[in-house]
Amino acid sequence: QVQLVESGGGLVQPGGSLRLSCAASGFTFTRYNMSWYRQAPGKERELVAHISRGGLTTTYADSVQGRFTISRDNNKDTVYLSMNRLKPVDTALYYCNANAILSWGPVEYWGQGTQVTVSS
Repeated sequence: QVQLVESGGGLVQPGGSLRLSCAASGFTFTRYNMSWYRQAPGKERELVAHISRGGLTTTYADSVQGRFTISRDNNKDTVYLSMNRLKPVDTALYYCNANAILSWGPVEYWGQGTQVTVSS
């Protein structure tokens, strides 16, 4: 079955770094654009970063531009989010998302999320 499994979250001090991983299985990874979303308590889910199927195009939320880097390894069916200079406002549950428009219509998958807490 389809799975997106996030890992790498945890507690980190302001200014610190974390790298999140999302391991995909059960579908053809290279056909899908991959994204990271996050949701903080009391706030709506927001798009953090996006990467195209081949990894050539990336986009970022203004709030993380210059601090976060999304990447993918299509040989490992894994997408990453490297987070630097973390701030308390980055505290959220981070979700991995796979999205594609296939011949039979749009397809989307979500992971269960991994918690990132930035606090001193």
